[in-house]
Parts: sequence; C-alpha cells; structure tokens
Amino acid sequence: MGRATDRRTVLRIDISDSGAGMRASVRRQDSLAAEEPLEIRAGVVGPGRRPPLAVTMRTPGHDLDLAIGFLLTEGLIRSAEDVVTAQLCAGAETPNTYNVVDVVLADDVPAPQVDPARNFYTTSSCGVCGKASIEAVRTRSRYDVAADPLTVPAAVLAALPDRLRAAQRGFDRTGGLHAAGLFTADGELVILREDVGRHNAVDKVIGWAARERRLPLRGQVLLVSGRASFELTQKAWMAGLPVLAAVSAPSTLAADLAEEAGVTLVGFLRGSTMNVYTAPARVTV
Repeated sequence: MGRATDRRTVLRIDISDSGAGMRASVRRQDSLAAEEPLEIRAGVVGPGRRPPLAVTMRTPGHDLDLAIGFLLTEGLIRSAEDVVTAQLCAGAETPNTYNVVDVVLADDVPAPQVDPARNFYTTSSCGVCGKASIEAVRTRSRYDVAADPLTVPAAVLAALPDRLRAAQRGFDRTGGLHAAGLFTADGELVILREDVGRHNAVDKVIGWAARERRLPLRGQVLLVSGRASFELTQKAWMAGLPVLAAVSAPSTLAADLAEEAGVTLVGFLRGSTMNVYTAPARVTV
C-alpha cells in the first residue's frame, strides 16, 4: 500500500547572514506529502470488472473510507447498507497496485451513470472544477439539516483550530496536507483525516462515519483547515452536518448552498474571531 509521506533529498538554502558573513546551503532529507491517483469503480455483483466511475488525486490511506464517502456525498448511495463490499484491488489486472477501489453495490441500488457533463476526474486542489454546471453537482440530501437544534458556544468553536492542528501528524512531517476534523458540540475531536485534497479529507471523514453507521451526523461540527467551497458544503449537507467551519474564507456558492440547506457556515475561524455567514442562531455568545 502506498505511503502517506515520502522522503526526498533537497538542497536547503539559508540566505540569512552567518557570523562569518557567509550564506549556507546543505543537502538534507525532507518529507513530502504523497499524491497518487485513486480510481473508484462501482457496480452491482456480476462477472467482469465494475466500470471506472472516478479518479481522484489523493494521499494514500483510508482509501475505502474515501471511496464510500465520495459515493455518498455525490448521492450515488444513501448509506453503507447500499454497499455489499469495498476492497482495494491488486494483481495482474491492476498493475498500479492499491490505487483502485472496487465497490460492489446492492442489487436495489441504481447503477451509477457516467454523464459526460459530470466529469468525475478530480484534482487534489479542487474536486468540483471539472463539473460542467452548478445544476450537475447540486445533490439533494436526504437529511433535514435545518431542523437540527444544535447550538455551539462561540468559545468552543474558537478552540477547534488549535485542537485540529495539534492532531495533524502528517502536516507536522510535511507541511503539505489539509485536514478535516469531526467534533462534538463540546469540542471533543471524534475523528481526523488528512489529505492533499480538502475534498478527499472530508470524504474520508464522512466515509468513516458511514461505515461506522453514524449517519446522519446530527449535533456535530465539521472543521476544515482551508477554505469552505461549494463542494465541501454539499458534502456536509449530504452527511447531515449542521455546522461547517473553516479557518479560511467561504465562497459565494458555499454561502448560497449553506443558506438553502440550513447549514451554519463559519469562516475565518482564527483566534478569538470568526464570521458566521448562515444560520447564525446556532452559534451562541
């Protein structure tokens, strides 16, 4: 199985003046975040291999969670009960070992249809960029998030970024991984996942929750280490999450979708300040 990090020899240059007026350069080992393609195949039980559905550039690790989370947040399955098996492929048929997940769907699950207008190739920087239109990605959730009665003190939210950062082991080694963390209303970290892609980190969290039979994620908070995009807001809605918080800015489409879904969207969560863009009644001062 691929590793989440790898070592490379780099030339480290320090242009600050030394005591002798010299500038230093030295070769040393550095850790990089791994980035490899993952192909997700999905279909019903039967002879032959299931058709490719998506390829995403991800950091290896928790790949089954990533695949299940992707299928769920794209509306292709409704719960883990829709999946018979999910396994990593290896062997002569798949020479790029462990970079393919094969998902067998239950008989009553509609077979995924690959629509050319809905390009499922995603990059580590943005999972929604390849999609042709907003209408193609606005997947309706089965959960009434707006009815979730959760309230969270602003002081609890303010403490979450430090707790997320303290748990980011991969980021400590590489400085190159995004994180998504699921928290209780009291600020307890439930699960954290890291990935070179923000959307992958979120799918890994939601896929874990689906496999653990925890959906919907009522009364909980999802914190992401970067910005809050339309796609991440959609994923939060599909998982039944009432609060999505980000240390950076949301987009206009993220705010529009959060308003429609009844998701509380918090941005610029830094230090003692934050902006609450939608459903502000859930954040108490």
